[in-house]
Amino acid sequence: MTDPRLTPDPAKITMTRPMQVSAALADICRSPGGARDRQAIFGETVTVLSQADGWSYVQMTKDNYCGYIVSEALAAISRATHRVSAPATHAYARPDLKSPDQLSLTFGSLVSVSGNQSRFAQTPVGHIPMQHLTPVEDLANDPAAIALLFLGTPYLWGGNSRWGIDCSGLVQAALLACGIACPGDSDQQHHTLGTALPEDAPLVRNDLLFWKGHVALVLEPDLMIHANAHNMAVTLEPITDAIRRIAETDGPVTARKRLASSKWS
Repeated sequence: MTDPRLTPDPAKITMTRPMQVSAALADICRSPGGARDRQAIFGETVTVLSQADGWSYVQMTKDNYCGYIVSEALAAISRATHRVSAPATHAYARPDLKSPDQLSLTFGSLVSVSGNQSRFAQTPVGHIPMQHLTPVEDLANDPAAIALLFLGTPYLWGGNSRWGIDCSGLVQAALLACGIACPGDSDQQHHTLGTALPEDAPLVRNDLLFWKGHVALVLEPDLMIHANAHNMAVTLEPITDAIRRIAETDGPVTARKRLASSKWS
């Protein structure tokens, strides 16, 4: 059986139009006006497969996720030159930190820089501090360090931004920033990421721990970072404490996985 999150419904396809997200953040819903499954952030590209009544049925480029996005949140594609590397930033009306902020952008947002002035990058949406951007080709090399940028972010089911994120959104943001392909939901991550570790294997930085419906990223042998509903935020937690606590409500760890690179250990 195909997964409707990753495989478009052939009956719904009436076009294949590349577009990009032009809103700071857009929900990906399982039906028009329905529940949020995930989110798309500014500059991410999609293939629009159909449009009706103000909604677009799309497939995300970054992870093949399918769903519905409000059509007004999409625009023609412009080539991205930089991504937001700070937890969040603002696009200002002028290259002046005292000028009005026109748009707030989360980590990973993709922008097209046409020039710079007074340490601000010129983009179609405003002037962004250069220190908050990095060229799109420059990848990070430590997923855990990226995850730490989100420390304290409120928990949001299906969230993918600094304003709200869930467990799988946090892991995806961290891995994609390092050029590691990563699906959007924790069950998909469980099945596709890394290689399984024995239960007694010592954990190292950037190992992944999975529970039913939950995922966390290892920082140290007994410390992990995760977006969790227990604290309603991205928090650090001793692994032994987390395993004990989560077992009481959701059961035991279902997998320990190690990513291909061992350079973090």
